[in-house]
Amino acid sequence: MLIYIAHYHKQVITNFQCFSSLRHDDLKEMLDSNKDSLKLEAMKRIVAMIARGKNTSDLFPAVVKNVACKNIEVKKLVYVYLVRYAEEQQDLALLSISTFQRGLKDPNQLIRASALRVLSSIRVTIIVPIMMLAIKEAASDMSPYVRKTAAHAIPKLYSLDPEQKDQLIEVIEKLLADKTTLVAGSVVMAFEEVCPERIDLIHKNYRKLCNLLIDVEEWGQVVIINMLTRYARTQFLNPNMNESLLEEGSDKTFYGSDEDEDEEEEEEKDKKPYVMDPDHRLLLRNTKPLLQSRNAAVVMAVAQLYFHLAPKAEVGVIAKALVRLLRSHSEVQYVVLQNVATMSIKRRGMFEPYLKSFYIRSTDPTQIKVLKLEVLTNLANETNISTILREFQTYIKSMDKDFVAATIQAIGRCATNIGEVRDTCLNGLVQLLSNRDELVVAESVVVIKKLLQMQPEKHSDIIKHMAKLTDNIQVPMARASILWLIGEYCEHVPKIAPDVLRKMAKSFTNEEDIVKLQIINLAAKLYLTNSKQTKLLTQYVLNLAKYDQNYDIRDRARFIRQLIVPTEKSGALSKYAKKLFLALKPAPVLESPFKDRDHFQLGSLSHLLNAKAGGYQELPDWPEAAPDPSVRNVEVKDSVRAVGTVIYRDTGSSEEEERKHERKSKQRKSESESESDEEEDSESESSQTESEDSESEAEVKKKKKVLKKTHFKHSNMNICMYSCQCSFISFQAAESKPPSKPVKKDNKKEKKEMSLLDLDDCKLFFLNLFFKLSALKENTKVMALTSTISPSSALKSYEMLHRITGEGLSVEYCFSRQPFSPDANMVAVQMQFTNNATSDTKNLHMEDVKLQSGMRVKEFPEIELLPAGEMVTAVMGIDFCDSTQAANFQLCTHTRKFFVSIQPPVGELMRPVFLTENEFKKEQGQLMGMNEITEKITLDVKCRNEHSIVQRVITAANLSRVPCGSDKECRFAGRTVTSSSLVLVTVATKEEGAAKLTINCEKMVIGTMLVKDILLALTQ
Repeated sequence: MLIYIAHYHKQVITNFQCFSSLRHDDLKEMLDSNKDSLKLEAMKRIVAMIARGKNTSDLFPAVVKNVACKNIEVKKLVYVYLVRYAEEQQDLALLSISTFQRGLKDPNQLIRASALRVLSSIRVTIIVPIMMLAIKEAASDMSPYVRKTAAHAIPKLYSLDPEQKDQLIEVIEKLLADKTTLVAGSVVMAFEEVCPERIDLIHKNYRKLCNLLIDVEEWGQVVIINMLTRYARTQFLNPNMNESLLEEGSDKTFYGSDEDEDEEEEEEKDKKPYVMDPDHRLLLRNTKPLLQSRNAAVVMAVAQLYFHLAPKAEVGVIAKALVRLLRSHSEVQYVVLQNVATMSIKRRGMFEPYLKSFYIRSTDPTQIKVLKLEVLTNLANETNISTILREFQTYIKSMDKDFVAATIQAIGRCATNIGEVRDTCLNGLVQLLSNRDELVVAESVVVIKKLLQMQPEKHSDIIKHMAKLTDNIQVPMARASILWLIGEYCEHVPKIAPDVLRKMAKSFTNEEDIVKLQIINLAAKLYLTNSKQTKLLTQYVLNLAKYDQNYDIRDRARFIRQLIVPTEKSGALSKYAKKLFLALKPAPVLESPFKDRDHFQLGSLSHLLNAKAGGYQELPDWPEAAPDPSVRNVEVKDSVRAVGTVIYRDTGSSEEEERKHERKSKQRKSESESESDEEEDSESESSQTESEDSESEAEVKKKKKVLKKTHFKHSNMNICMYSCQCSFISFQAAESKPPSKPVKKDNKKEKKEMSLLDLDDCKLFFLNLFFKLSALKENTKVMALTSTISPSSALKSYEMLHRITGEGLSVEYCFSRQPFSPDANMVAVQMQFTNNATSDTKNLHMEDVKLQSGMRVKEFPEIELLPAGEMVTAVMGIDFCDSTQAANFQLCTHTRKFFVSIQPPVGELMRPVFLTENEFKKEQGQLMGMNEITEKITLDVKCRNEHSIVQRVITAANLSRVPCGSDKECRFAGRTVTSSSLVLVTVATKEEGAAKLTINCEKMVIGTMLVKDILLALTQ
């Protein structure tokens, strides 16, 4: 029968192996197929097997052959497989290194990143130079995802070859300067792994990291916060230094000499009052919002940062966030409670309002219960001790014995720390001595022993009661504690102590070692205090101990015999036997096991284990003197202004700008004085501008005549048209004003031409508006029509190419909100090229345009020459097909190609349209139901008047103002550029900043995205 079963099992295993091999053969055939669909299906199945934990390493040769597959989806999955098995199959992976190197230059960012990930997973020292070169190239990649992967590869290369540290530090320094939130967390992790001691690399990037912190992914936030905690401990002064000085002063003796007092006064005068460094405040301010993060690790990281860095008055903000985490999983609770237990020892006050949050539930695991007991004990004081003790009484009835024992210990600690309740706690513990559970009684005996040491003379009755328990209690630790108490205070129970020794002598051979040692001690003490009754018993016990199996007991008996029984051979110590055995022992101090854990950084593994873990970095001490704060100063670029736009960038001080403009004007004056040709050119240009001004004024006069000839039926129409004329003239005057600061001649000329174009558009606009106003009823409210003009004077600029990535060439773009004349369905994108290099840039043009289906691009004309230090502007048109998908292309020069992209905000996909109030209501009535999105909002304090609301909405979206008869409503209208779908926006204000935002749009996707942008503009 057994043979048959064995044969059956063997057959089953063979069949399973055959089945698995057949299944893998099927996958191999699919991978060898010429069809990409079969390869994709095979790779999906293989990756699914890996996800389920199955071994697919035998498929490595078949998979690695497809690494050169042209299908992007297949290639992605092949790289996923190779990352998993490259370290196991190193020889086969090495054969495909050339393919990985080609993958590093792939146009797809995911392929480039995957190739680098696989390359860094091959743990062979021979390819270290290749890996180093790949990491350096990836660190300069246009894609932030690839740069992030490069940061991940740095620790792998460092662990493979630590000699590459210097080169890797250069790459880390470069990546630390990256402004992308995607890269920040990864490069800080690489910094922590490779060179945590190079604190100088953080100086220049400190403020940037603080400002980016809110937008970094959660994993990166934890890493950055922990690093900045250690950085701040080395660069800033202790914010609680004044409190520490007060504590030191309170510890000094009451009596002191006058000279000492004079010296102390002089020292206090020399010490400057503490002023927090602005960068220290920046870190605390930027991390505080993260206390509301949904990620427990982020909240814990911010909590430890505040505990280690914040002033004592500000640490309390972390308490509520930590209490919130106690509603999470038990694993999270365990870590949080470990840290709360440490914090509550020094900062008890911040957790006292949340005392009930630490009450124990019956469903809590034992380790959580014990930690909550620890926190409750730390929070106990004279005001809340009665509440806590009542809570402890219910815990003692629990079925969890370990938890009950911990509760009894907590009661003992409360009695030790708060003298007012010591007698109450002691009486309660004595009552527990009659408990049926032996473990409860034993733990109570141990705790009572510690409490009795504080006032033994008052509690001789308790000692007598405990002596009677020696017949019943069998727990060794409890028996030993009772014997120690009777021996230590035998003078308080002179009649009971000898009888206890007699009983213990009978059972000596059957006791545990710890009890035997206490029996020997009891015999010695009684021999010294009552030798008449106990002399023979003591000799009997010592003789039994002389032949015990435990050598500690034998040695103890031999030592005590020589000490207490005087003989000729006994030494001088026997004279001091009473002083040795009956000396007063100090009462034990019951301290929290978390008392000294705060020297470990909170939230770390070392703090959790209460032992230094591998890789742990010590938390530095505060410096005595403040280091130089100027090391964190960064050189700020001058503001760059494009034609017709304002670029939002970090600008230097206004004084520096004025000095630079003065220098430029002086140079131009000297050049004009030395060269007469330039004077003639400037005069001719000025005459041209004057003639252009005169022409524009003539056109304005003509327009006035046209408007005057028109007959109005109603007086309100006359008033409205007069306001139109005034606004028109003021707009023209504003546009024709010369610039206040000297700029380049070419730019000035271009700006003049742009203003003339704008002027023509405005003429048409006011004529169109006039005829629309003529249809209004007589009771239409008169309004200022200047508000319908979209603010084209302050358009946000976006960075297309950074000067470092572009090797001196920087490109910025903005959406000019002007009609693109070659194609009305395209959005005009104005680009500004700046050559920061020392050499000229030639043949600037576009190549390899990659667009989503339906999108079109009208390229800008090729720029043949851009001299060093010069700037030029070009305009291109893009039909985004009413989507926010990016337009990707290569920006080419005569030497290099750069991958760039332009992605529009949803508000730039529209053009303003002018509607009357009735037309607006009619169109809005047709766009109800699913085409309407409504949001209730609370307006920002600075955005509660009509002017601010209009300004912010028009800045967020290219819309026009619609007349409205109500003061509490602002209406806007526009159409999408490509499909001319109508977009209607209504902001209805209420009391106390409340408002209702309504968007009606034929395209629900556009409407949804527009709601988010306008909501952000109005609430921030």
